[in-house]
Amino acid sequence: GKSTLLKILSRITYPTAGDVKVRGRVASLLEVGVGFHNELTGRENVYLNGSILGMRKRDVDRRFEQIVEFAGVNQLLDTQVKHYSSGMRLRLAFAVAAHLDPDVLIVDEVLAVGDAGFQKKCLDAMDGLQHGGRTVLFVSHNMAAVENLCSRGVWIDDGKVRMDGTAKEVIAAYMASFADTGSAATMLSGADTRLGDGQIRFTRLEYLAPDGTPCLVTRSGDPLVLRLHFQAKTMLRNVSFGFRLYTGL
Repeated sequence: GKSTLLKILSRITYPTAGDVKVRGRVASLLEVGVGFHNELTGRENVYLNGSILGMRKRDVDRRFEQIVEFAGVNQLLDTQVKHYSSGMRLRLAFAVAAHLDPDVLIVDEVLAVGDAGFQKKCLDAMDGLQHGGRTVLFVSHNMAAVENLCSRGVWIDDGKVRMDGTAKEVIAAYMASFADTGSAATMLSGADTRLGDGQIRFTRLEYLAPDGTPCLVTRSGDPLVLRLHFQAKTMLRNVSFGFRLYTGL
C-alpha cells in the first residue's frame, strides 16, 4: 500500500475515499523514468519536468548545469531517453526531481536500481534538501538509510498506520515484531555443506547481545556475540576454528 499512497500524494492516482492535502510544489521519483517522454531527449525532458512542476524556463536554465553534472549524462543529453539504460534514466530523473526546487520530494524504493556510489549521492542530496527546510518523503526497506536520513518514521502494516514516531523508535519496533517467530540460535547438526575430516563438528550457533542475552534480531552496526557449540570425537590439540560471513546479495 505504500507505493499506492505515494502515487496518491503525487496526484498520479486519486483516492477512492478521504482527502489528501499537500502543501507546496511536489517532485516525485516513484519508478524509473516516470514523467519522462521517451521520444524527447534528455535535455527536453529536463525542461518538460520543470514545466510540470510549474517552473519557468529561466528557472530551469539556472539549475540546468547542476542537473546535468549530477546525472552524469553529458554525452547523451541530446539523445532520446528511450535509448537510455535504466541506470541513466534513474540518474537523470533523480537529478531533475532534486534540483528543480521542490517543497516536497517523494522518493520510492527506486534508488535500489542505482549503484552504491549513486545511492550515496542521492542520500546526500536528500539530506541537503531536508536541512534546507524541505520535506523528503522516503520509502525504503533499507533500515540504515531510513534511520540516517529521516527524523520521523511511519510504519504501515496492512494498509494502516501501525506506528508514527521518531525513525529510531519506529525501526526498533518494526524489527522487534519479527522476534515473535524468530530464533536466537541455529542448529548445525544436520548441515550438508561441511568440510574437513569430521573429527570435530559445529553443532549449534547462538546469537547473543553483549550481556549474554539471546538476540532475536540484529541491526546493522549493532554489537553481536556469536557462540559456537562443537562436538569432538577424540581429544584434539592445536585446533583452529574459523567461519565466514556472507551478505544476502
